[in-house]
Amino acid sequence: METGGLADGRQIHYFNTAPGAGRASFADKRDLGGRVSAGEIRYDVLRDEWVAVSAGRSDRPTLPVACPLCPSDGEELTEIPAPGYEVAVFENRFPSFGGFGEPGPLPPAEVTGMENAAPASGRCEVVCFSDDHDSSLADLSPERVALIVRALAQRTADLSARGDVAQVFCFENRGVEIGVTLHHPHGQIYGYPYVTPQTRKHLDANKRHRAATGRDLFDDILESERGGPRVIAENEHWIAFTPYAARWPFEVHLYPDRRFADLAELPEEYIDSFAPLYLEVLKRCDNAYPGEQMPYMAGWHQAPVGEGREFGRLRLELVSIRRGPGKVKFLASSESVMGGWVHDLGPETSAALLQKDSPKGAL
Repeated sequence: METGGLADGRQIHYFNTAPGAGRASFADKRDLGGRVSAGEIRYDVLRDEWVAVSAGRSDRPTLPVACPLCPSDGEELTEIPAPGYEVAVFENRFPSFGGFGEPGPLPPAEVTGMENAAPASGRCEVVCFSDDHDSSLADLSPERVALIVRALAQRTADLSARGDVAQVFCFENRGVEIGVTLHHPHGQIYGYPYVTPQTRKHLDANKRHRAATGRDLFDDILESERGGPRVIAENEHWIAFTPYAARWPFEVHLYPDRRFADLAELPEEYIDSFAPLYLEVLKRCDNAYPGEQMPYMAGWHQAPVGEGREFGRLRLELVSIRRGPGKVKFLASSESVMGGWVHDLGPETSAALLQKDSPKGAL
């Protein structure tokens, strides 16, 4: 990893397959002024969760003519000062969390009263997968995908050590249907100053399961799904499947066959074997409805940095709102207001579409 600086004081990290690329030596020649801070987080006493309030994010670019994630080229200056790169990670210019020069405090563990706010400490970063604007993650080589995962693992370790990050979330959004504002192949990393509501639910479920059975819930899920009708792909270290009670029209979970708390704990052989399997899953998603690239959201579930870490487990979740040719599922009142999900296809049906022409012979 090579680390450089941007014009407003933010950091940029270059990840390379070979050392000595020298990309961090290129200076950012833009005049950006001071860095943008995220704002604050507010506590919702009814839902028992924190909400980030970051008005500055409304100024972020939306499908600009000049892509800010391409390498800088002559007078066309971007977020990437180097004229080329493999994988680049930099602090988000319009963050939901962080944006401060130094790590901030974690929010209070206990709150009183109706209105409680704290600085939106933590960190937000952008992960550029390639300097090729017209590619996508699914087009990359297994070696490049493995380099991306190694970059995410390093950033997970570094952010976890900051002191103002309670949980690290690495994710990618793809497709205008999802609301993507930049087409360049990229993902993001959120270093939350709190443990997210979804993760707290998963940790609590595993605690209850261990207390009742003495076993790990994620191990039992894996055992239940292995060899079943919803397995999409698997190799010596990973299994990809559509869960029994999937919520999204297309939903695939990728589990390693052993427990790891986060990406920073993932051995090299697991990273290398993940890359081709994930590329296979992405290609199956794009082939589900020929001629229509699958819009998706993909994110790594990682254990929290502190309390409850022993109940978490690393795994990747990919979901899509595509429910048919030319059709998307809108999260309407039942899902958005009440949290009551309705699956439009049936998990076995969507799994079969992803299994098509696979060795499983689903269709």
